[in-house]
Amino acid sequence: MARFTAEEKIQAVKRYIDGTEGYKTIAKAIGVSHGVFFNWIQQYQHHGEQAFEKRYTTYTVEDKLEVLQYMIENGTSVRETVAIFNIPAPSTLTMWHKQFRLEGIDALKPKKKGRPSMKKDNKKNIHKQPEEGSVESLQAEVERLRMENAYFKKVECLSSKQGKITKQDKTQVVYELRHEFPVKSLLKLAGIPRSTYYYWVQQLDKPDKDAELKTLIQEIYDEHKGRYGYRRIRDELRNRGHIVNHKKVQRIMKDLGLKCMVRMKKYRSYKGEEGKVAPNILNRDFKAEQPNQKWVTDITEFKLFGEKLYLSPMLDLFNGEIIAYTLGSRPTYSLVSDMLDQSFIRLTEGDELMIHSDQGWHYRMEKYQLKLKKNNITQSMSRKGNCYDNAVIENFFGILKSEFLYYTEFDSIEHFKQELKEYIDYYNHKRIKAKLKGMSPVQYRTHALQVA
Repeated sequence: MARFTAEEKIQAVKRYIDGTEGYKTIAKAIGVSHGVFFNWIQQYQHHGEQAFEKRYTTYTVEDKLEVLQYMIENGTSVRETVAIFNIPAPSTLTMWHKQFRLEGIDALKPKKKGRPSMKKDNKKNIHKQPEEGSVESLQAEVERLRMENAYFKKVECLSSKQGKITKQDKTQVVYELRHEFPVKSLLKLAGIPRSTYYYWVQQLDKPDKDAELKTLIQEIYDEHKGRYGYRRIRDELRNRGHIVNHKKVQRIMKDLGLKCMVRMKKYRSYKGEEGKVAPNILNRDFKAEQPNQKWVTDITEFKLFGEKLYLSPMLDLFNGEIIAYTLGSRPTYSLVSDMLDQSFIRLTEGDELMIHSDQGWHYRMEKYQLKLKKNNITQSMSRKGNCYDNAVIENFFGILKSEFLYYTEFDSIEHFKQELKEYIDYYNHKRIKAKLKGMSPVQYRTHALQVA
């Protein structure tokens, strides 16, 4: 490419500004690439005719960092940036950026010109280590131990909060200690390459594109007291107008240290072969086409303040709603009988209902079976010792204990009863489910009746 004087460059730029020709047309006419000519235009717009004055500039480390920081923070291209700072060639800035990304700040320092001295004394002393037992070696050892102590203390703090330590976390620790210890030594201790470190350093100043989403996920998690896992939070986000992949929600929850509760075992009410056992009519067909078609029930046990409490709920398989429940200090038959009476209030004329349970002694009693028969209700029972035949109510007990019992602190038995009432109301009216299309049980039932 031919060399152009400052006057020729100014004339070409003014021809573009004052005329009707495009910059590509002018560039072709004068024999220069349109990218270079566009750079002249930008330089002229920022600095006027002085942009083309011949000059010899030495850039300090601070100058280079200022240019690079501006380009990174504002997202300007290399050509735009060199025009703004009046740097003669884009290749100069490209070289700075590459050096900084690969080797860090040290690479931006000016190199000494000429060949290095090859004197024998210098060659001998280049890698000379302090003698063992000397003051210098002891000072170096103390400094090394101080660095290790400071580094591992910060890493341990992060580990206790979020578990696994990533390269990004190690970069954060090294970055915080960089003014106290040499970066090279810290990177060796952390076991991360210089290029990885300087890559993440550049990311530290960038705004977090998921900041709003993280805040929203934290709000949902707190609102539901840690009861939601990543799938249910994904569904709640969708209800609020945010379409997010479940894997991204899972990753963000992991970054925030948010975990759902675990499941626990339930109370068993089987006490041997007494009473009449009904056939397994439900046969794990847990899908109901309408309310009051298939109900399931069971009993679970709570241990609080040295006492035991027993919960007997009735669940509708149509939407997973808890229709009624009773709570008592003993697992007597009246616990189940009273729960049945409360549940029957929900029945309407024309309902053809089946109630499924395990083979607990309450459900094999003649009084229980006569009560169902009197209300034209079909009885179904799980096979002996097979919890999967009553999996839905088992699943509810697992959720209840992990989201409520093992998560909440109670002051007394009465406080527990009040909190249980509030939780079941929350479970029915507010807690969404993926299989209910992101709706709560009551919302799903209401929606279904409106559609029908």
